[in-house]
Amino acid sequence: MTAGRLPVGQRFRGFRARLAADGVFRPQRSSARLGHGPKVGPAATTPPTGAVGAADAPVVGPARDAPPVARRRGRGGRGGEELRVPEAEFTSYYGRPILKAPVWRWDIAAYLFTGGLAAGSSLLAAGGQLTGRPALRRAGRVTALGAVTASAYFLIHDLGRPARFHHMLRVAKPTSPMSVGTWILTAYGPAAGLAAVAEGAPLLPARGVFSPVRRLLPPAGQVAGLAAAAVAPALATYTGVLLAGTAVPSWHEAYPELPTIFAGSALASGAGVGLLAAPCAQAGPARRMAVAGAALELWGAHSVETRLGLLSEPYRLGTAGRLLRAGRLLTAAGVVGALAGRRSRVLSALSGTALLAASVATRFGIFHGGVASARDPRYTVLPQRERIRRREAGQV
Repeated sequence: MTAGRLPVGQRFRGFRARLAADGVFRPQRSSARLGHGPKVGPAATTPPTGAVGAADAPVVGPARDAPPVARRRGRGGRGGEELRVPEAEFTSYYGRPILKAPVWRWDIAAYLFTGGLAAGSSLLAAGGQLTGRPALRRAGRVTALGAVTASAYFLIHDLGRPARFHHMLRVAKPTSPMSVGTWILTAYGPAAGLAAVAEGAPLLPARGVFSPVRRLLPPAGQVAGLAAAAVAPALATYTGVLLAGTAVPSWHEAYPELPTIFAGSALASGAGVGLLAAPCAQAGPARRMAVAGAALELWGAHSVETRLGLLSEPYRLGTAGRLLRAGRLLTAAGVVGALAGRRSRVLSALSGTALLAASVATRFGIFHGGVASARDPRYTVLPQRERIRRREAGQV
């Protein structure tokens, strides 16, 4: 060390004291607590003169009751300061959602309904075929063909180009619900179509070129009808798996309930077709389908509105809430009318109409609820934080 020069520590303390005297610097710890001199108040900012000059002046810290900061105990019992951080607000950059909302439009919600209607109608037709109810079988087969045709139209319309549906058949990917659904539609469509065409066999002439076709169509229709009914459960539920596989919060967390809701909705819509088209004497299987479908649909809808916590809100509020409430009321009214109208053709028809309308309201309600959850950032942020807290609690 050069003779006549103060130690580095004293020079640094003197420099800091001069900054504090000028109001430029306010240290976080007082030298009194560090053992460098007596504690003084906030007004004593000018260092006293002494034998060694300003280097021996005490360093002044903030008062204990200073409002902008909060004191805490640090390592070794020494005091310190901690700035208060404001609570986080659930906003995003420039007010944009954290997740990109689905670009699907109303045609996808209609696709969900028509696919379920086709599946339920095939099951209804199989029930009529196995129990010897021709009116029920005929209504189910014709409705299934019309519904699957509309379903394919809505899907291709959303894709934009028909070739995109064809390109999905280049590969079969079991882990992709979209790929599996494409193959399900491909297997179901021809079977449902052949079963429906077989209903027109009595219209063909008994003699001539079409006589062999008239004889072969009914047995082929029976096989095709049972094949379509075998694929129908997958057709009714794969759309629920498809929605649950997305990143949309209220769809993703409802993965146990969505297939159940869609299966119940498909059964209820198929029962509605039977109650509308078949006479009361042949509508027994339709009534039983209505009860089973309503039980599944009401249980699933109640579960998604209560089990998911914060993510249940989109299913209770706004357009989705109104549609799902209307769906529950229509489903209950349809089941009551189906059971009470065993001998009333008018009441059975009204019950069938209510069940079909309930299926539409339920599918559109689920669709709108998921879209609403993707648009609000808190439905993404809060569940993530809750999962992190549970994970950390489990590791402690």
